[in-house]
Amino acid sequence: MTAAIALEGIDKSFGSVHAVRGVSLAIEKGAITGIIGENGAGKSTLMSILYGLYHADAGTIRVDGQPVRMDSPHAAIAHGIGMVHQHFMLIDGFTVLENVVLGAEGGPLLAGGLAAARAELERLERDYGLAVDPDARVADLSVGEQQRVEILKVLFRGARILILDEPSAVLTPQETDRLFRILATLKARGVTIVLITHKLREIMAATDRVYVMRQGRMVAERATPDTDAEELAELMVGRKVRLQLEKAPPRRGEVRLEAGHLGLVDARGVRLLDDVSLELRAGEIVGIAGVSGNGQTELLQVLAGIRPPSTGTLTVCGRTIDARHPGDPAEMRDLGLAHVPEDRLRQGMVAAFRASETAILGYHEQPQFNRRFLLSVPAVGAHCARLMERFDVRPQVPGLRSSSFSGGNQQKLVLAREMAQEPKVLLVGQPTRGVDIGAIEFIHRELVRSRDAGCAVLAVSVELDEILSLADRILVMFAGRIVGEVEGGADERTLGLMMAGAKAAPALSGAEG
Repeated sequence: MTAAIALEGIDKSFGSVHAVRGVSLAIEKGAITGIIGENGAGKSTLMSILYGLYHADAGTIRVDGQPVRMDSPHAAIAHGIGMVHQHFMLIDGFTVLENVVLGAEGGPLLAGGLAAARAELERLERDYGLAVDPDARVADLSVGEQQRVEILKVLFRGARILILDEPSAVLTPQETDRLFRILATLKARGVTIVLITHKLREIMAATDRVYVMRQGRMVAERATPDTDAEELAELMVGRKVRLQLEKAPPRRGEVRLEAGHLGLVDARGVRLLDDVSLELRAGEIVGIAGVSGNGQTELLQVLAGIRPPSTGTLTVCGRTIDARHPGDPAEMRDLGLAHVPEDRLRQGMVAAFRASETAILGYHEQPQFNRRFLLSVPAVGAHCARLMERFDVRPQVPGLRSSSFSGGNQQKLVLAREMAQEPKVLLVGQPTRGVDIGAIEFIHRELVRSRDAGCAVLAVSVELDEILSLADRILVMFAGRIVGEVEGGADERTLGLMMAGAKAAPALSGAEG
């Protein structure tokens, strides 16, 4: 193997946290190499060291066999290394061409002005199959097109080695397929690609070789054809993981939540929700699929009582809410509706609170937690300890600040708080965002258990695999509307087209079950 990059004994600590522990690996020239691992495994830190965002405490980086000092992204770019981040770094009001040249204005390609840059961009688009209108405003591009602009930016700067961090996180299945075709073209043109992702299916489909990290160490290396998703999951977690969610057919009961022609208009007059109708029955999980930013967040906020609807009605456990008779989250909780927000840090907890306080947030006025108008610290602590044991929250220390827990354990703590109330309706936004594969398995089982106990569950996720696995019915949102409804386990391609607004499906006639 000819190595484009070799990392030897890379070590990195942040205070008492030993993030990367003596890691060595070789990235094959002209191949697609995957790096996987749970959150906190060290893979993103390792790539940030390679890209010059962090400086290693120890170890050596070699590019084409020569030792190099990578002390900034500028140095990485000078050595032909480019990185496409999960969250795009584009200026919406600029054109594609302006975004591509931004930061490279002093380069040799601009000696002849923007005309030379345009010619180079057109060559890159032609050579690598990255068709984007150079004069289009980024704000008017689809998510997939914006990602192509990010790739063009690094190629424009002469990158021969491309690092992609969770590249399909905001793409539809069709856009993901197009991305992988582009990566195959880049590989055929001799570009070396490093793919960081938690999606094992994508690792199996796109890579030639995969490295597995766990707890800061490199624990395995495999040629992709010689492994499978089950083995990789076990290597990541350190135990066997059940990748297929097993669940019985739903036993649907009464309607617990019904939305009729909901609309939401913000202060600027922008319509965020447009004529949304749905019903949610006891004993079922309804999934909402869609590319992020198509109204899912606003729908959850309206259903949870955070924002009143501008038009239409919402009925929750017999209480009807509309613009003239709004509800609020406290009333919704009293009605038996629990809500796990999409952003746990901004809406689900107070980072500076102890875990025991997070475990009762919103329910702190319940008599079991109070004694003579004051919180009973022993009762709150004991309640949190029980939740931590049941939901496998680690470490099981109720007095620890919420900010000290990993993202997956924060998510389990918020889920535990809401599910412990045995709600009639459970709204869950992005159930496993930023969560490790082992915790994903646990959270999915708990949601199914809640469904089987008679709860009506609504799950919103941008992870199509998650929706397909969890949901008994799937609603697809596009541009603030529900554009179709299908049974769980539906065809992924059909769902992808609906998510992109290219196809609608008729509502199910047998949804009442």
